[in-house]
Amino acid sequence: MTSNTVRDPRRWWVLVVLCLSLLVLTVDGTVLNLAIPSLIEELGATPSDIQWILDAYVLVFAGLLLTAGSLSDRYGRRRFLVIGLAFFGGASLLAVLAAEPWQVIGARALMGVGGSILMPSTLSILMTVFEEDERRKAMAIWGSVAMLGVIAGPTLGGFLLEHYWWGSVFLLNIPIAVLAIVAAFVLMPETRSTGRKVDPVGVVLSIVGLTSAVYVIIEREWNIAFIALAVVSLAAFVIWERRAEHPMLPLQLFRNRNFSGASFSILLMSFGAGAVMLMLTQYLQFVLGYGELQAGLAMLPQAAAAVIFNGVGAALGKKVSNRVLISAGLVVMSVGFVVMALTTGYLPLMGGLVLMGAGAGLAGPSAYASLMGAIPLEHAGVGSALNDTVQQVGLAMSIAVLGSVLAGVYTSEMPLDAPAAARESIGVAERLGLGEVADQAFTTAVHFGSWVGAGFSVAAALLALVVLRPAAPVAAAPELAEV
Repeated sequence: MTSNTVRDPRRWWVLVVLCLSLLVLTVDGTVLNLAIPSLIEELGATPSDIQWILDAYVLVFAGLLLTAGSLSDRYGRRRFLVIGLAFFGGASLLAVLAAEPWQVIGARALMGVGGSILMPSTLSILMTVFEEDERRKAMAIWGSVAMLGVIAGPTLGGFLLEHYWWGSVFLLNIPIAVLAIVAAFVLMPETRSTGRKVDPVGVVLSIVGLTSAVYVIIEREWNIAFIALAVVSLAAFVIWERRAEHPMLPLQLFRNRNFSGASFSILLMSFGAGAVMLMLTQYLQFVLGYGELQAGLAMLPQAAAAVIFNGVGAALGKKVSNRVLISAGLVVMSVGFVVMALTTGYLPLMGGLVLMGAGAGLAGPSAYASLMGAIPLEHAGVGSALNDTVQQVGLAMSIAVLGSVLAGVYTSEMPLDAPAAARESIGVAERLGLGEVADQAFTTAVHFGSWVGAGFSVAAALLALVVLRPAAPVAAAPELAEV
């Protein structure tokens, strides 16, 4: 592909492959959240185990994303897509065979390695295959498929959890990964950026800095050694990248208001919404008494609204600025959180979920278009990785901070004379016959967490209004080499 002036006739088939690859990650994430009660009951996982089953993936994924994105620009984006799919599928098989919580944690860490190799290529290949006039539409389809994964994951996962053991949910990843690998070899051209060189110092500093920073966030403890390691490594990374002849991450990107504004908006959006699945899967199953399949189906309104409004957002993006769409979408999301904070029972909850899905659908495509539109195509891989890193750091912060808030409020609302294990886990409380009081305590915790989510959504909306420019300039399209 010597120039983007000649449209690749396979570009829409390439998008199909990218969407299949993305589907692997989105299905896995939603299924895992749905399996939390089963992990507690069948494996005897503690709340700490559950948090590390979720966070082991995030820790490794976030730590390796920038490196994987940079290397994919240099050595081939399709190659890294295939390697990531193979690694993710293999680690999923290990998760299926796990018999102890620590084995699930280890498998999730390996899946994080595969996800970090895979994820940056999905968006960077999209950026290099589609021209500017088709890119927003392609991004909307890409985002809609992510939400379809949210639909398919709970539905298929709920069916498997009701009829088979908890490990069956990871079997979903394997056939999708195999199909995507075959399709990538058949349909997708290889692209890489000419003239890119590996930045080994930047690679080491970014991995050490990001991993230690996310670890500090997850642990929520003032571990001086890890805090110092994170600060020193990231500071050294910034200094090195500013002086390196071939930097892994061009730091001048942050001088672009559309890039930096979109980055921080996505960070706050991820923080605000990240713990929703963690809260609701337990609320639906423990408090409302839904089975796994019923709980999965109960989440469909949010995903369906997001898919519909992804298309609406893409269409409006031709007439309305990214700044307005991002801010409006985040405000709608905050209203959804407020509805969740003020109501109980499924029907009012569904209204809040629909609002949150609609807001995410409006804000998401514009946020990604604003961020990626500021990145030269020769850095598409590392730019995509930075987008993913921002989301994962927001997710890690959400699980750590809001997860702690949820646990803290629940514990404080439980009677002081209740067994210690019941005051820490609603699953244990249900087994000990404390269901009524535990349900009330957990409902209070969900309401409090929803107010926190609403606050972060409003903050993200205000940030977008202040920082983003009214109209984003069209990025130039440097040439890419095809092999």
